[in-house]
Amino acid sequence: MSIRNYTPRRRERRGASRLEKILLWGSLAVAVGFQISYPLLEGEALRLITIGTVYAAAIATLISAYLSHGSTYFVRYFLITFIFGLAIEHIGVSTGWPFGSYSYDISLGAFLFSIPLVVPFAWMMLTHPILIAARALSPRWTVVVGGFALMSWDLFLDPQMVSAGKWRWSDTSPHVPFQPEIPLSNTFGWLLSGILLMALLQLLLPRERRKNGVNTSAGDSLLIWTWFSGVVGNIFFFSRPGVALVGGLSFGIFLIPYLFKRWINQQ
Repeated sequence: MSIRNYTPRRRERRGASRLEKILLWGSLAVAVGFQISYPLLEGEALRLITIGTVYAAAIATLISAYLSHGSTYFVRYFLITFIFGLAIEHIGVSTGWPFGSYSYDISLGAFLFSIPLVVPFAWMMLTHPILIAARALSPRWTVVVGGFALMSWDLFLDPQMVSAGKWRWSDTSPHVPFQPEIPLSNTFGWLLSGILLMALLQLLLPRERRKNGVNTSAGDSLLIWTWFSGVVGNIFFFSRPGVALVGGLSFGIFLIPYLFKRWINQQ
């Protein structure tokens, strides 16, 4: 009979390192800083900040996914969201389904298969924290809750990007309330595609968290900032209270119950 010493994996024993936490919160701070500067810039600086915001937020999300759920989750999440985002957008641009007939402006940078490379990273930047929140909020209805949250986020995103000339629709009738430049088909398209993406992630991503990984604070902060900046930005900087109302109510229906449940569980 032999006795074998068990040595736990280093990362699980020590948790996230100081450098990893700096990278996580630093990339999130960069994304938030870029968004704060958005209304104050114009021209080439504004174009670069727009693209940089997406990449910085996506990096923060990827780091959070890796530190909280491990390498398997990280790799699968990256591949699923990138491929799905690229594929659904390519289908949308090519066929007009499910978002309506639209096109992207060349100012968004490099293109891949007729889609700006930054676009799949835009799908990636918020999907992980939404998935984690949806799983916590409603284990049975995670797919629907997550899809609804992605649709709600888009109620902030599209009006801002269309106003900036980053993409546009050829037919916007009937349109989203207070958003005459956005067709209602786009909202339904986001709901359907969001549900499909969440179904894939729910099926293929591990649900267990690392015992000593980072908590959900970074992802929760990104969700709260998305809601806050969407409401405040549209009221005070973009002069679009209707967008703030519709997006704020819709995203709040998802976010407020989640934050309340987290608060209750911590008591």
